[in-house]
Amino acid sequence: MAGPGPEGRPASCRWKRHIIRQLRQRDLAQKGLFSDLVQAYTKLLDKSDLLGRVTRKLQAESGEVSPGYPIRIIPTSPVLDPASTVEALRERWQEEIAEIKLTSGELAYRVIKHREDLEAKEQELENQRERLSALDAQLAGLQEEHRGLQEQVASRSQANTTLKLGYDLLRARARRQDRELQRLEEEGRELLQRLLRGKAQAAARQNHHNERGERAKQARLTQELQKAGKRTISIDESTKPLAPAAQETCELAVPEVPRKQWKRPFRSASATSLTLARCVDAVMMGLMAFRKKRGHSASGVAEPQYRSIALCVASHLPSRVCDTQEAHHSEVNAAVFSPLGSQLATGGADRVIKLWNVVGGRLLLDQRLEGVSGTITSIEFDPSGMQVLAACYNNAAQLWKVGESQSKETLSGHKDKVTAAKFRSNQFQAVTGSRDRTVKEWDLGKLLCSRTINVVSYCNDVVCGENVIISGHYDQKIRFWDSRVPRCTDVIPVAGRVTSLSISPDQLHLLSCSRDDTLKVIDLRANNIRQVYRADGFKCGSDWTKATFSPDKRFAIAGSVNGALFIWDVETGLLEASLEGPHRAPVNAVAWCFSGNCVVSVDQERKAVLWT
Repeated sequence: MAGPGPEGRPASCRWKRHIIRQLRQRDLAQKGLFSDLVQAYTKLLDKSDLLGRVTRKLQAESGEVSPGYPIRIIPTSPVLDPASTVEALRERWQEEIAEIKLTSGELAYRVIKHREDLEAKEQELENQRERLSALDAQLAGLQEEHRGLQEQVASRSQANTTLKLGYDLLRARARRQDRELQRLEEEGRELLQRLLRGKAQAAARQNHHNERGERAKQARLTQELQKAGKRTISIDESTKPLAPAAQETCELAVPEVPRKQWKRPFRSASATSLTLARCVDAVMMGLMAFRKKRGHSASGVAEPQYRSIALCVASHLPSRVCDTQEAHHSEVNAAVFSPLGSQLATGGADRVIKLWNVVGGRLLLDQRLEGVSGTITSIEFDPSGMQVLAACYNNAAQLWKVGESQSKETLSGHKDKVTAAKFRSNQFQAVTGSRDRTVKEWDLGKLLCSRTINVVSYCNDVVCGENVIISGHYDQKIRFWDSRVPRCTDVIPVAGRVTSLSISPDQLHLLSCSRDDTLKVIDLRANNIRQVYRADGFKCGSDWTKATFSPDKRFAIAGSVNGALFIWDVETGLLEASLEGPHRAPVNAVAWCFSGNCVVSVDQERKAVLWT
């Protein structure tokens, strides 16, 4: 708010006085422009009055009345004629009167003009005053708003001060809590170290106690063996043989035979040697059993457990739908069965891998593998079935351990989308293909890229043989790379973009699917195309449509753009079956169970269908 002025008045009045002062100065300046005119006009009136008086005086003296034409008195010489003088004066007076009238008209015009300008200026002044009044009202409103804003600033400043004080208190409390947390963490680490040392000492004591007990047991067994070797044993021919459970006991107890019973006069060498052999076998079995048990002591490590691998004797053609699931929240791109049995993995655009169990003709969700930041394009189990490798659109491949929901490792190094990721012959090596025109080999033990193969086209899929890496590309070619030397060994052109590759279990044949709506079987011994499969109605639906062999390599299966499954006989090349089911969108991938009993297909409408 504005304070009072130097004269004790409000500062809001100073600008009014300033405007009035300027208006007065303008009036004075405009009056100065007309001052000469007013003075000339005044002088003209004085002269006119004087002329009128002189004229009246002359008329009175001469006795002539000439109204309306005053005569200007002009001094004359005494020699002039009075009549001529009066006439000259009259003519001169008339000339002056005409000149005065002309000057008066001009002055009147100028007066009128200046009066109009004055009226315009007054009108402008009035507009300025009205505008000044509006500005005064606006200024008053702005001053009121300024006072309100100043009050808000004051209240906000006070609130900020209060918040800053609270913030300082919270920071001080947080620092104290951090120091307390550090102290507690130090104490926790110290307690953990003490606990570990105590457990280690207890384990050492327990192991020492077990070893002492075992040594005492071995000493007793040795003594009993020595006694048994020195003792004469009688064997009844009708006695039944010992039971297997009695033969496998770790402690051997040989009863003494009373002397009054049957006693042979001589010692049976065969009987003694047989008994000693059995005793030695029993002792060795006990020692091995003890060592095996020691593996589970406090300092031992549990032995690895291995699962059995499902074997396929003969694949069965699927004919009916057993179950349909909405597997994901978006398009499903990949499906693959575990080599251990009926466990299925699916993945797609919702960035989640789901593990399913096929139980009683139904797909039951078992686990979700998360942690992917991009669309999943390919899934592969390792040969042991304990790890899952997935290719993603986040320029990396990710590795999970079955049973753990979060990603175990990330294989990053590609500069574009990874379209394929496959294990090699073991679980410690993998191969990835990408749209950055590279194929990379990975050492999973060290988590580093051991080799980068530069190619000339996008890589859509890869498979691995014994000593060869096979890649299918966007430029309608299949390339073979020797894993021992960094060069391409062969190129097979196909009449369409390669969408998938599948190698047979015996690694003798390769199945390719391409956008020319055909499947081709390539003989890997000669690297030539052996069969080409076509069918009416079969059409490849996308650049990542996946086809596969049956586990016994008897059939080849692929999904079409109309949702149907087409199955060909590998040997004859004839179409065995065309299955239509609940799919109403292009089928992206099919997977055949390793036992050969069921097939799962996934499509672009989030469906997974189980066929048997």
